[in-house]
Amino acid sequence: MEYVSANPTGPMHVGHCRGAVFGDALANLLSFTGHDVTCEYYVNDAGTQIDVLARSAYLRYREALGEDIGEIPEGLYPGDYLKPVGEALAAKYGDKLLKADESDWLPTVKLEAVDAMLALIKDDLSQLGISHHVFFSERSMLEGENLVMETIADLKQKGVVYEGRLPPPKGVVDEDWEDREQLLFRSTDFGDDLDRALLKSDGSPTYFASDIAYHREKFRRGFNTMIDVWGADHSGHVKRMKAALAALLGEEAELDIKLCQLVRLFRSGTPVKMSKRAGTFVTLRDVVDEVGPGPVRFMMLFRKNDAPLDFDFAKVTEQSRDNPVFYVQYAHARACSVLRNVREVFPTLDPGGDALGQAAIDLLNDESELALIRRMADYPRIVQAAASAHEPHRIAFYLHDLASDFHSLWNRGKDSPQLRFIHQNDPDLTNSRVALVSAVKRILSSGLGILGVKPVEELH
Repeated sequence: MEYVSANPTGPMHVGHCRGAVFGDALANLLSFTGHDVTCEYYVNDAGTQIDVLARSAYLRYREALGEDIGEIPEGLYPGDYLKPVGEALAAKYGDKLLKADESDWLPTVKLEAVDAMLALIKDDLSQLGISHHVFFSERSMLEGENLVMETIADLKQKGVVYEGRLPPPKGVVDEDWEDREQLLFRSTDFGDDLDRALLKSDGSPTYFASDIAYHREKFRRGFNTMIDVWGADHSGHVKRMKAALAALLGEEAELDIKLCQLVRLFRSGTPVKMSKRAGTFVTLRDVVDEVGPGPVRFMMLFRKNDAPLDFDFAKVTEQSRDNPVFYVQYAHARACSVLRNVREVFPTLDPGGDALGQAAIDLLNDESELALIRRMADYPRIVQAAASAHEPHRIAFYLHDLASDFHSLWNRGKDSPQLRFIHQNDPDLTNSRVALVSAVKRILSSGLGILGVKPVEELH
């Protein structure tokens, strides 16, 4: 699984947040159902955006040495997050880089800036409990044996490339398009709308060519099932990437690309302004610091990944049934409360022990109890179906339904004493009811664990 894979040019923003959470939850779900999953981050550390990053960091380096740099020039990254990078460069190199030509300092600053940005990204992701097994460098494929050119040679050998011209794109800016004779991949032979360029005018590979090489390397490392999680702005690349894999590997490999739609931030219905620190966007860290990782993760998953999502800071922190994450966490906390309270009445009863397995379940015959049991019996099927469909939001929906059934039973117990969980004069019925509550708690905890949300035992 490859997810997030944001350019290492700054901190994670809220748009990355959704793909990060979705990818991580899907990886958890697939692992939970017995798959061997490797989580990977593709580091786009080659290309013009890295040159821009290095020049932006170099400007901050000059600033750290005492120069008044004035307004950040158009085309460079303006965020304050690059100030520590400039300060680190100044501490490490002194004024040595000031005296060098750009051709000499640019490679050095590139490496330092990318390393600093990756450290920032990893720290941002850790705030959501997300870590990857592998960080795969695009730059590494262009060095040494040059795996990108090797991949293009493979495509040539298969007879799926040719020299030709592309028509200009209609209504869309495509940075890979050039009006010239060039090397093209026969993408239309494999279901795409247009053939695609593999080399730029200077002979360097296009982003598309590097992406093909990267997926080829995944296959060579033993992965014949690949899942990519992309932002919706990359939807136009889906057909071409699937076409390339079909040309290279045929039916030997399966590629599933999941698109995550945009996230719109609100505060009590009012759109949230951009972050000054980031320069142009709201950072992932801003969101997590305000509401916590659990609410962020749950709400990012409480809607199908390919549907737009509105995230309201006020709504995700309010304690009401209209807040799905609170509603589910409240159910778990209520279950924990019952299991604590029963010890005071029946000190020898172990709510998590083997005795619950011997509980007289036939004593649970109220319709609300049976509805809850039927709901819990659905859990294995829900999990398997969610994993097969690559849709972790199904788990979030299920947990909300389970919480609703449990709250309903709890509320009935307030009006009908015979439905309360703890009966001082009836240990057998108490044992059965506690078995029911314990099962609810376990399933809520299991489902939240798949979503990467820590269940809470008390709410204040």
